[in-house]
Amino acid sequence: MTDITIATHNGNFHADDVFSVAALKCVHPSFKLIRTRDLELIGKADIVLDVGGEYDPDAGRFDHHQRGGAGERENGIPYSSFGLIWKKYGLEICQGQQEVANSVDAGLVSTIDAIDCGHVEGVSKGISLSQTISMFNPTWQEESHFDTCFDEAVAFASRVLSRFIASANGGVSAKEIVAKAIENAQDPRLIVLEQYTPWKRTVHTLSEKALYVVYPSASGQWRVQTVPVELGSFEDRKPLPKPWAGLSDKALQDVTGIDDAMFCHNGLFIAGAESLESTMKMASMALEY
Repeated sequence: MTDITIATHNGNFHADDVFSVAALKCVHPSFKLIRTRDLELIGKADIVLDVGGEYDPDAGRFDHHQRGGAGERENGIPYSSFGLIWKKYGLEICQGQQEVANSVDAGLVSTIDAIDCGHVEGVSKGISLSQTISMFNPTWQEESHFDTCFDEAVAFASRVLSRFIASANGGVSAKEIVAKAIENAQDPRLIVLEQYTPWKRTVHTLSEKALYVVYPSASGQWRVQTVPVELGSFEDRKPLPKPWAGLSDKALQDVTGIDDAMFCHNGLFIAGAESLESTMKMASMALEY
C-alpha cells in the first residue's frame, strides 16, 4: 500500500492527537507523520487531525476546534479528534465487532474526548490517562524535542489502545459464555462456569435469582463466590455461612465436613475447595444456610 501522509499540529500534544495517531497506525501500518501548523503542508496531507479547522471524514479531515465543533454523542460528550477518528475507523480497527468498538468508545475514547473538550462532568478524578499522555511532553528544564516525545507517547498509547480492545473483546466473549451458563443452570441461584470468565456484569443483567457463582481458579482449585447486590457493591445478595468466616484448612473442614475445603474469606464473599464436587457441596450448604 502506498504510504500516506498524516498531519497534526506541532508543539505541545494531548491525548486526543496522540491516540488518534495510535488508532490510525492500526489502519495504516505505514505512513509519514508531519506535525505542523503550516496550512500549505496541512492541505497536502491525506489525513489531518486536531488541526486545520475542518471536519470532513470523507476528505480525511478530523478537527474539532472550528466554530460549532464537530458534533457530540447522545450523552452530550463532544467529539475531539480521537472520537472523530474512532467514529470512522473504530469498527474496522475492532475487526467488524460493533459491540467491541462501542465498548472501547465508552471506556476510553469518550473519556479522552470529554477531558479534551472540557466536558468533565462524570469523569472520575485523580490522575487520568489524558494527564499521563501530557506528561510525555518535555518540561521547560528538558532539551527533548517535542516530536521525539510525541513518538514515545504514541507508542505508549498504541499499547494502551490494544489492551482496551483486547479487554473489550474478552468482555463480549465472556458475556456469551456466562449467558449460556445462566441458561443451563440446574438451579438458577447457582451459576457454574467451566472456566473462569468475568461474570458479574452479565449475571446482574440476566439473572435476578443468582446468589453464587462457582468457577475454577488459575491454580486449579475451585471457588464459590457471592453475587453482590449491585456492581461495585460490597453487600452480597446472600453471604456465605457465618460459621465459615475466616476459617481455612482443617478448621474449615471440621465445620463443613468437607475434607478438601481450603478457605473462606472473613468477608464471607468467597470460599474454595480442591475439587469441583466439594465446592458444589459448599455452595449447596450456603444455599440452605
